[in-house]
Amino acid sequence: MSDHPVWSIVAALAAAAMFAVAAVAQQRAAAAIADDEPLVGSLVRNPRWLAGIGADAGGYGLQVAALALGPVLIVQPLLVTALVFALPLSARIDGRRVAARTWCWAVLLIVALAAFLLVGAPTAGNPSAPLRDWLAPLAVLLGGILVAVLLASAARRTSDGTGARAALLFGAAGGALFGVTAALTDFVAGRFAHGLDAVVSSWQTWALIAAGLAGVYLQQRAFQAGSLTAALPAATVAEPLAAAFLGLTVLDESLRTDGLALVVVPLTVIVLCAAAVALARAEAAE
Repeated sequence: MSDHPVWSIVAALAAAAMFAVAAVAQQRAAAAIADDEPLVGSLVRNPRWLAGIGADAGGYGLQVAALALGPVLIVQPLLVTALVFALPLSARIDGRRVAARTWCWAVLLIVALAAFLLVGAPTAGNPSAPLRDWLAPLAVLLGGILVAVLLASAARRTSDGTGARAALLFGAAGGALFGVTAALTDFVAGRFAHGLDAVVSSWQTWALIAAGLAGVYLQQRAFQAGSLTAALPAATVAEPLAAAFLGLTVLDESLRTDGLALVVVPLTVIVLCAAAVALARAEAAE
């Protein structure tokens, strides 16, 4: 893997901006679809949703570039800033002003990310880990995703009209699947250097495709169930946490855990999650 962390950070931030535009467009398209209408069939005929998918594709291309230049543990936390871009953009489209407290939470989110990167000092690992190393961590992660989907479906059936809980759970499940794709992307991208046969013969390629498609579907379920402020924070936080989990347990990536880092690294993860949720709540309250 190349080691160009500055360009990796730039590419990851650009990807986050593209993902934000995509999320705003897709949420507005999905929210307009009634529960008794076919979700996928309706979305593929919606120009706004298709434009959002185009923005998603551009963001994913930038994410691939970022992962080629730096480790998962640098790239995925930076993608959380999509929330900082998306919520003010959504407010602007709705004709609302962004409150001062929203910007305060956004600054705290960015500070937590900077502290995570500087103190944790993430290192690159081995993207070609064998299947046996993936089995147990993937089973744990997919089990959690399945539970979230089942709870979201139950919440959707008993929704009070806001659908906030279902949106939160579907969003978290979809975000976690995107974390799986991020952990697989670097290996699959590297296989292209060995020809198309090497790509299609790798189980990682098909796992990436399956996780990506399932993640997109669950994200649209989240957008259909509730507002952007209910769905996006959970997805944005779950993605880097899932990717970091796989980076540490499968890909041999590492974080500093000695001295001050032993306190700062877990604290920044907690602040990251809290700030993301609080940012969404602050925006929703306007």
